[in-house]
Amino acid sequence: MKNVIRDRLRRFFMPHSLRLQLLFRSFFILSVLLLLVGIFQYVLMRHFLYVNKADSMRNQMRSIPYPVWEQIGENWKIVSLPSLFPLYNPASTAAFVDTDGNVYDLFENLDHPPVPRLPAQTYEDVLNQDGKSLNYNIVKDASGESQLVVLQPIGIHGAPLGIVQLSTLVRPLQDVLVRELVTYVSLSLAALIVGLFAFLPTLQRTLIPLSHIVDTVEQINAGNLDERLPTDQGQIEIDRLSTSFNGMLERLESSFTAEKEAKERMRQFIADASHELRTPLTSIHGFLEVLLRGAADNPDQLRKALNSMYGESERLNKLVGDLLFLARVDRAPSFQMKEGRLDLVVHEMESQLLLLAGERRVHFSIAPGATSVFDEDRIKQVILNLFHNAVQHTDPKEGEIHLSLQLASDGIILSLQDNGFGIPEEHLPHLFERFYRIDSSRARKNGGSGLGLAITKSIIDIHGGSIRVESKQGSGTIFNVWLPSVKSDPDSDTGDDIA
Repeated sequence: MKNVIRDRLRRFFMPHSLRLQLLFRSFFILSVLLLLVGIFQYVLMRHFLYVNKADSMRNQMRSIPYPVWEQIGENWKIVSLPSLFPLYNPASTAAFVDTDGNVYDLFENLDHPPVPRLPAQTYEDVLNQDGKSLNYNIVKDASGESQLVVLQPIGIHGAPLGIVQLSTLVRPLQDVLVRELVTYVSLSLAALIVGLFAFLPTLQRTLIPLSHIVDTVEQINAGNLDERLPTDQGQIEIDRLSTSFNGMLERLESSFTAEKEAKERMRQFIADASHELRTPLTSIHGFLEVLLRGAADNPDQLRKALNSMYGESERLNKLVGDLLFLARVDRAPSFQMKEGRLDLVVHEMESQLLLLAGERRVHFSIAPGATSVFDEDRIKQVILNLFHNAVQHTDPKEGEIHLSLQLASDGIILSLQDNGFGIPEEHLPHLFERFYRIDSSRARKNGGSGLGLAITKSIIDIHGGSIRVESKQGSGTIFNVWLPSVKSDPDSDTGDDIA
């Protein structure tokens, strides 16, 4: 238990800790606020005490009847002390200032502080205020003590008689201020200490969601990227952090999955390519062994062997060419794209396609004015690949192939339909994968490597188009290629049929 508490305290007060920074910054701000409040309170309290004391002293002076002040004005020494008793205080002084600026101490024979003297201009200003007195003055007397001085002009019907000056030591008022200040500082320190012990568990509890995030992140590695952080912990900032981190984990998981799939595809690609290259090389190697054993002396066997090796070398050369093409497409495709008419390209290929079809019936339905941006040689390659695929999978005598080029609202559709054997449904999702073949033995017999449809899809993707296949086993297959169009001519003829 002690070790757990020690570990928690070490983690809480560790250098550069967020908890420690929040604690120190919060208490620094709170201390500054308390200091400002204390200064503001001291200034207001000091002003309040001085004004309140000045008003009290002025009320004392006003409690003396006017005839008493009138007698003082005539001869201040004949005034009896009892009549001035409300003004007497051992810590205060009372004086009368006549219109000539002479100051008379009303309690000169009693024990009290010395009477402070103000500048003559101050007395003159008070007399010229038509009975209005100044609030108060803080001056130092002869002994160096600060006194609060209140002046009250005396007069009747606009005729000034003099000024009554009452003063008291400031020290008692300052003692009150110091006691209030000590009380405030003590309460503030107590509040800070209590706040410290109350803030520590509150801060710890507030940062629990962040600690959970740290613990969860520490457990995440490449093997469990499916781990996710809770996004409903009741704190908006922490929830947003969790949401952002979950998004990053999803992207990382997708990247790792894509990398894993890419590695698997690469491994499969290398295995398939090696297998495809090995077959013609093994065949050529076998024929060379036969020739080396003496078959080269037999003209018939030599010719058969050379023809077979020539066929295998052609197949090998085509396979290497397809692989190089796919490598260039994957790395940096460099197509010669320019605007042109697809219908003219198809018309140009008609004789070549008819020759390739042999005895199979071929129907063309070409809509004129099908204009797009394309690489003519690559589009011809797409048409040849799809047409050759249809020829391979249709009967040589009963086969029938339909090639159409139609205009659509959003582009151009090139369709190639045959009445061949069809493709089983489970093979359709993998049809455009590299080296994928439905029937390996039949594909090799016809010289296929499983790259034709993969190359076709790569070319179409670079052109910004798409390709899809529809097929039912025994009912034939339809390949539909969509390409973006530039413009179409609606006034042109609808097309023609050639069989």
